[in-house]
Amino acid sequence: MLNNLRDSLKPTLEKLGAKFGATGLSPNFWTGVGLGFAFLCSMVYGLNSYITHPWFNAAIIGGILLLVSGFFDMVDGQVARYTKKVSKKGGFLDSVFDKIAEVAIFAGLLVGGFAEPIWVLLAITLSLLVSYTRSRAESLGIKLQGIGIGERAERLLVIAIIGMIPGLMPYAIGIVIVIAGITFIQRIIVTSKNIAD
Repeated sequence: MLNNLRDSLKPTLEKLGAKFGATGLSPNFWTGVGLGFAFLCSMVYGLNSYITHPWFNAAIIGGILLLVSGFFDMVDGQVARYTKKVSKKGGFLDSVFDKIAEVAIFAGLLVGGFAEPIWVLLAITLSLLVSYTRSRAESLGIKLQGIGIGERAERLLVIAIIGMIPGLMPYAIGIVIVIAGITFIQRIIVTSKNIAD
């Protein structure tokens, strides 16, 4: 759904691309920065069960790091457009790094004991199936960007924002399961209707 807002945010995103593009650093560099923050987020979430100091709140710190990771996930594409360095290699790395980041984040939630393991595993499984259906559909020439209520951005925002509220991380994971499941079904239906046999 958030992908559908990109047109209205285009002027702001272009300014963002210009600002970061002016550094001379490549789009792939910013992709790596986003992945690095995702790993930091994963580690913080994973420490939830091991650090009980009052100042350490894994849900809040992890949520902030996750939002920062998401920010740089937007930056890389905007820099690529601004610098006219959009490439198949960059798109491939961005897509693969996104999946690595998502798996790492859910692994952190699993290790950190934020919810029953089965629910975390179900959330990441459905999330990966959502991504797989898009990749498979697009290999058949069917565009699925913007299709579904639970794309990657929505899922991670739910974890980051709702998960920061004390005691609500299990519910955030539950919401991810629901919206990812609905999106998976939506994409199967849309793809099936558009496949020309």
